[in-house]
Amino acid sequence: MRVRIVGPGRAGLSFSRAFTKVGWEVLEHLGRNDDLSNAAEGVDIVLLSVPDQHINEVAQKITVTNSAAIVHISGSLTLDPISQHTRIASCHPLLSLPDPSLGAKRLLDKAWFAVAGDPISIEIARAFDGEYFHIPDEKRVLYHAGACIAANHLVVLLSQVERICEMVDVPFEAYLNLIQGTLDSVTTIGSKKSLTGPAVRGDLSTIQSHLDALPQTEKVLYSCLSEAAQEFATKETKSQNMKA
Repeated sequence: MRVRIVGPGRAGLSFSRAFTKVGWEVLEHLGRNDDLSNAAEGVDIVLLSVPDQHINEVAQKITVTNSAAIVHISGSLTLDPISQHTRIASCHPLLSLPDPSLGAKRLLDKAWFAVAGDPISIEIARAFDGEYFHIPDEKRVLYHAGACIAANHLVVLLSQVERICEMVDVPFEAYLNLIQGTLDSVTTIGSKKSLTGPAVRGDLSTIQSHLDALPQTEKVLYSCLSEAAQEFATKETKSQNMKA
């Protein structure tokens, strides 16, 4: 299989390395400002790894005279931006790809992919020894919102832990067992049974003491999440009482 990547950023280069490792041939990378008219020449796949707002513009610049498939890796977009071509697909990795080396490793580590369109998207997932699923067009944006919460919002939350660690002069590594243990709990017993701490106990005085101790810059994030935790815990308690 021969591939050309348009958009050699972190995601594009992650895919490029992963393709190479599974024995697929990756031709010269192109940027979205390069001459893209012949991007499909001599390849089976043109993988568009450009920002969502540029996918349609890039796709229009490509002339396909062979059987090459145009594939984008956007999580939120349907196939509409590339619909002018005959063979079209999307293959979104449900992963964080922070740099090409780590990204390629994750792509090849039994990853999950949201696929649509031409079966070539499934072939990519299988080549990477991954799993795949289909998302209806009308739920595509909602699916991607979940991905952003799982990745970006989690990073923002943990960055608050890092800042508090600095304030109390405790290494962030000391919290890693707690963080990993929480993720493991959600994986094994689900979020409903994994919530612990003052929100579950209804210990509002402890929550207030946290807010009193935190600097002003940290109060809003803590307060929002603490309120959400209390609401979640209350709902679960009511649900359990109703079942009983």
